[in-house]
Amino acid sequence: MNILITGGAGFIGSHTADALIQAGHRVRILDNLHPTIHPYGKPPYLHPQAEFIGGDVRDKSTWLKALEDIDAVYHLAAYQDYLTDFSTFFHINAVSTALLYEILVENERFHKVKKVIVAASQAVMGEGQYKCPACFQRDGHVFPSIRLERQLSRGAWNHICPSCNMELEWTASDETVINPCNQYALSKHSQEQIAIQLGKRYNIPSVVMRYSIVQGPRQSFYNAYSGAMRIFALALFFGREPLIFEDGCQVRDFINIQDVVRANLLVLEKPEADYQVFNVGGGIAWTVLDFYNAMQEVAERRLQPVLAGQYRYGDTRHIFSDTGKLQSLGWQPEHSVRESIRDYWEYLRGQDAKGDILAYAEKQMKQLNVIRKADI
Repeated sequence: MNILITGGAGFIGSHTADALIQAGHRVRILDNLHPTIHPYGKPPYLHPQAEFIGGDVRDKSTWLKALEDIDAVYHLAAYQDYLTDFSTFFHINAVSTALLYEILVENERFHKVKKVIVAASQAVMGEGQYKCPACFQRDGHVFPSIRLERQLSRGAWNHICPSCNMELEWTASDETVINPCNQYALSKHSQEQIAIQLGKRYNIPSVVMRYSIVQGPRQSFYNAYSGAMRIFALALFFGREPLIFEDGCQVRDFINIQDVVRANLLVLEKPEADYQVFNVGGGIAWTVLDFYNAMQEVAERRLQPVLAGQYRYGDTRHIFSDTGKLQSLGWQPEHSVRESIRDYWEYLRGQDAKGDILAYAEKQMKQLNVIRKADI
């Protein structure tokens, strides 16, 4: 097949392109090479057999060019951050998806597209499912909304029962839980609804993949959103004590890039995946502190982390994805978090990473009041 990957110069997109080419497909990449992710332009790791088109997924003429003779689309281009340019999240994530379907429907020459696979996020789940140890038998599960400044500014990290004010206990959520709370999650939920509903209406087989925190080589060093792997690896590499937000007890769900790629290729081939939304997660709940300890072990470097009551406004407290639906198609995660850490550490050691990257990203987020400090 001829396959288009938007955001194909990025982390997930480039690995997916490699696997598709290895499987015998022809791949075209559409990417705007945003300087936040690609400060040095087109990355050298792009597969030489992949055709490259520079352009923006918000531009209709770019889509028309990129979709010529295409049989399937991976729409992976996205805007991910904690910043306050709220409209950008919807322009890039949701409007670009609506534009894709608009073009597919109104142009007969694009009716040959057999499948569209859209990248969403586990962030759509929001804060997930909790229970109160005192009220659970009477009230059942609680699905809290995002934590607000009046709570976080006091260093009160855990959710509180609305009935008795006890701290809620986190429990793993199933795939039916949808409670997007921040700007990124809201835009991603909108995007996946556009894909599934317009796909059904116009008979365009569509699949949505809700990725957990994907890890491995080619993650941008410059994208502040990319989280714990980037922050901790760079800190250890440059001998700087890493900043850990909140108390480090936040639960996270990490998945290796190769497991994500296998999931991406699986749903391309499986007709039973059509019009479905799948969580793509690693299957093991990690606290941030446990993850940092694992990174120290793999990197064989030790630095005391800084826990100073700082937090990112808009973060979820705990998040972990149930992957039962995807496993029913024959997929399961095969690579461990330690493998992801090892691969990323080896990648970092081979790159020309600058020592001021961490300070730059942290300064930018503080200036925009995304990183804040509790009064504790």
